Amino acid sequence: MLPQKTVKSALVLIPPPAVWEPIQSLRRRYDRKFRRWMPHITLLYPFRPQEYLPQVLPSLTAVCASYSPFTLCLREIRLFHHSPSSHTLWLAPEPREPLLELHRRLLEAFPDCTEQSRYPTGFTPHLSIGQCYGPRTQAEQLRRKLLRHWQPLCFRVDALTVIARGDPPEDIFVPVAVIQLAGPTGVDQG
Repeated sequence: MLPQKTVKSALVLIPPPAVWEPIQSLRRRYDRKFRRWMPHITLLYPFRPQEYLPQVLPSLTAVCASYSPFTLCLREIRLFHHSPSSHTLWLAPEPREPLLELHRRLLEAFPDCTEQSRYPTGFTPHLSIGQCYGPRTQAEQLRRKLLRHWQPLCFRVDALTVIARGDPPEDIFVPVAVIQLAGPTGVDQG
């Protein structure tokens, strides 16, 4: 029997703090979840409760041990359209292939954690920067405006992070485990 999952835990890729400020300046303004989440790309959510971490770490370490660090760039702002009047702004990580492959390998280890891949388009790696409401044309205008001022960011991905939160008021996600990508030396998958 598989352990339960909880929305109080996630497996994410967190950009290095050195590149946070441009992301956070957008999130402060547009993301209602700014307080709860740090900038991140979700890989598995919901994930295992924190008390299962000792059981989860060997599987995570095994996946990460076979995967080499890679470089991602955040160049483009895109939109998810949830309804005619509800939209999410997000940064598109490039190249997306290393994230798609990493997600596939993680699903092999955690086959019940499919929430991020249940969409018609499958798993879409993204870093959410906010929500906007109103007609699609208005959301698209905001996206174009933000993109005109956006300076692309690139960073090295060398670890994944398990984050967890408590109940309010202790409901801010914090890192509880960092798992290094430790694939073959000298092989870059990005």
